[in-house]
Amino acid sequence: MENKEFMSIPEAAKVLGLSRQAVHKRVKNGKIEAIRIGRNYAIPIKNLIGVVNKSLQDEDKDKIRDIVKRVVEEYGEVLKLLGDG
Repeated sequence: MENKEFMSIPEAAKVLGLSRQAVHKRVKNGKIEAIRIGRNYAIPIKNLIGVVNKSLQDEDKDKIRDIVKRVVEEYGEVLKLLGDG
């Protein structure tokens, strides 16, 4: 495997598990830093590391929010009683 510093949008999409359109939208919105070369973009691989880490963290936060919401819905009264004691 060759040692590359940049990826194309289709390559980044494959690595991130997103569609090309989703990656392109994130590049246009500035969420993924890229260099424009003509009509194409070159995404520095070092920039993708932060995107992957942030995506995992956001995904984990969403899961935690959902779990907390379910626990409060299911055990809300018990939690109130525990808080009073």
